Order: sequence, then structure tokens, then C-alpha cells
Amino acid sequence: MATITVTDDTFEAEVLKSDKPVLLDFWAPWCGPCKMIGPVLEELSNERDDIIIAKMDIDENPEVPTQFGVRSIPTILIFKGGEAVATTMGAKPKAQLAQWIDSAL
Repeated sequence: MATITVTDDTFEAEVLKSDKPVLLDFWAPWCGPCKMIGPVLEELSNERDDIIIAKMDIDENPEVPTQFGVRSIPTILIFKGGEAVATTMGAKPKAQLAQWIDSAL
């Protein structure tokens, strides 16, 4: 499954009310580490069906990042049952991200 794009307007429906856990990547087009982690998240989204991988551009959607205290990017949160259950910051190698996802699920 490819990554999905989430906005301030679609956050509740696509993340909080999702039947599956959701990994949400807060990013911006000008962020170097965000560009590095983007392809890794795409690979993971194509390999895993146990989690939805979503992205939110913080420049276009300021409300949700503020609500969750996002101060640096990339910041990645995992949501389960409408609650944020895990957070990590910075670009990580694929294996490390996969382990982090497994530990959160």
C-alpha cells in the first residue's frame, strides 16, 4: 500500500478513526532529513499491511503538528485506537524504523 497524504482536515478521519494503526510522518519540502526518510517510508508502506503510513506537510497543515508538540522534523508518530502510542524524531535507517514500528504495535 502506498503512503497516503493527510491534512489538518482529514486527520481525524484518516488517522484517529482508522481501524489500523497509522504511522504519521510530519515533514516539509525544505527539510533535508525528510527527503532522506521519504523513500524509506515508501518502501515500508509497500512491504507492510499491518500499518498505514501517512505523511503530513507541516507548512500546509500547522494545526495537527502544533497539537502534538512537533518542534523539529521529521517527527514520526504511531497512532493506535485514536491515541499516539510512539514517537521518534530524525531520519533513521529502514531496519531501525521497522524495529521501532514492531515494538509500537
